[in-house]
Amino acid sequence: MIRKGTIASVALTVILAAGFVHANPSTSTKGMDVTQQIHHEIVTLPYTGIWDWIDADLRPDGTVVLRGDVTTALTKSELESRVRHIESVTNVIDDIRVLPLSQFDNQIRAGVYRSLFNFNSSLSRYAMGVNPSIHIIVANGKVTLKGVVSNAMDRQLAGMAANRVFGVFSVDNELEIG
Repeated sequence: MIRKGTIASVALTVILAAGFVHANPSTSTKGMDVTQQIHHEIVTLPYTGIWDWIDADLRPDGTVVLRGDVTTALTKSELESRVRHIESVTNVIDDIRVLPLSQFDNQIRAGVYRSLFNFNSSLSRYAMGVNPSIHIIVANGKVTLKGVVSNAMDRQLAGMAANRVFGVFSVDNELEIG
């Protein structure tokens, strides 16, 4: 999703594609504008998925600010390197947070996933495809839901489903209705 900001700034918000989409070195980015090139680099990152979320803002001076949460340091460094190699990018500010390694958080991730997307859940359709609509970010027991759902009821159901998982300290429901 691309959003245009005010006062000649362009913000690029990208929903991160799942880790099954891999970069193809023969894919050309010529003819794409800078925001499309940044989007391309984000969605072709390997080893990312439902547990990761990345936003990118392009400033008028060519600086790209990367924000979000990822589960591996390799993802963070790989994305920064890819974005630095885009011709029009003058600087990269990498504010991506690498989530802590925690068996406790991994158990919460699995629990929230099962709670949201079990076989009889009306939310299961949001987990389909290589780029799921709902992303689950877990840091030290705190769950953040990111992405897009169809309506306010689904947003509320997702928040309630995440909140009832054992071990969850709090849920920040940042799902957008689209």
